[in-house]
Amino acid sequence: MNETVDKLIAMRFTAMADSFRLQMDDPGMNGVSFEDRFSMIVDSEYTRRKDNRLKRLIRNADFEQPDACIAGIDYHSGRILNRSLISRLATCEYITEYRNIFISGASGSGKTYMACAFGLAACMKYYKVRFVRLPDMLVELQEAEKAGLFSKVMKKYVNPTLLILDEWLLSPLSDNETKIVFELIHKRRKKSSTIFCSQFLDGGWYARLGSADNPLAESLLDRIKYDAYKINIRAVDENHDRSMRELYGLKPEESQ
Repeated sequence: MNETVDKLIAMRFTAMADSFRLQMDDPGMNGVSFEDRFSMIVDSEYTRRKDNRLKRLIRNADFEQPDACIAGIDYHSGRILNRSLISRLATCEYITEYRNIFISGASGSGKTYMACAFGLAACMKYYKVRFVRLPDMLVELQEAEKAGLFSKVMKKYVNPTLLILDEWLLSPLSDNETKIVFELIHKRRKKSSTIFCSQFLDGGWYARLGSADNPLAESLLDRIKYDAYKINIRAVDENHDRSMRELYGLKPEESQ
């Protein structure tokens, strides 16, 4: 028995080894058929690997709010939210359709939390997800461009099945930044999905994409707006609106 356990551990079947040891130490297992016992051992290893894979996906996604979840979305905080649409998007059907999501709303309205909740739902279905602030990504890609590593770093944002771009167009982009974003969106088109979190409705995005005569702006928006789902988080009473940071006692950098 010890030799068998050692071999399982050497092959990295640690959960199977643990399950095998437990069975051997349990007299009640003597009356269980070989097929059932073997099935239990395999199930333990399968479950462990699935759990580890999920943990790895969540860790690699680098969520700004890793505790966000669909069940935690607050529908009673004075926000106008389309509950049926959110529930539908939580199934990740939009990912299989290669469609995007626009989440817009004022600062503190809960955009980042909702995006991270959708991201976690995607991880739960074992999709590769990455969260990043657009300003941070642009700095990284421009530095990579200077160092001759642009293609390598770009793959980090092209490859995820779901990419979450927070603070989308928070500041107007330069022509070079618009070119970089266009390349990213073009490479991801029709094979992945992107969630855009912005303080501005999509109607005001054009003016923030490079100079007025930049031909890439219209092409970029055409690629991301087609068939996109839109969630505009608005206050029921604008005169008595409270930030989600205030409602939950969060620091400014912990919620958006």
